[in-house]
Amino acid sequence: MTVVALDFETANERRDSACAIGLAWIEGGRVVRRASRLIRPPELRFAPGNIRVHGIVPADVRDKPGFGEAVAEFLPDLAGGLILAHNASFDIGVLRASLQACGLPAPPLRYLCTVQVARRVFPDPEGCGLGKVARRLGIRFEHHDAGEDAYACAEIALAAVRQTEAADVPDLSRV
Repeated sequence: MTVVALDFETANERRDSACAIGLAWIEGGRVVRRASRLIRPPELRFAPGNIRVHGIVPADVRDKPGFGEAVAEFLPDLAGGLILAHNASFDIGVLRASLQACGLPAPPLRYLCTVQVARRVFPDPEGCGLGKVARRLGIRFEHHDAGEDAYACAEIALAAVRQTEAADVPDLSRV
């Protein structure tokens, strides 16, 4: 089974405003591939708060492909595998809304939220946000870059496998 960590950055409050996607594939207990793409959202309206988070501005994506073209090569892995996301309700929501906005059917998706995994395996009163968990585990990455966030999500899942009785990442759903 393909296991791929996924992260989106959005231009504004709309779930269909993806402006960046990051992915990290896991195989054999390690990250074996990484990819990230900038995406031109349906409208070039960027909320100041979103820009402060990820630093992406309209000029960065004006000439980039739209969602369907940007993610076409990744859809088979996302549809046929296990998706990892830190706060999966957000990223899966962005994926579904963006597919719908560009007229593509949303396939059935199997996913695992690494926030929930971290709460069970690495509980901490400080919380289980991506940056906090990564820092506690010694994972170095550039927060709020979609590719880097996907990598950190993948590494959190791998650390959870090592910490538990899970046989592999898909088995974390039983831990």
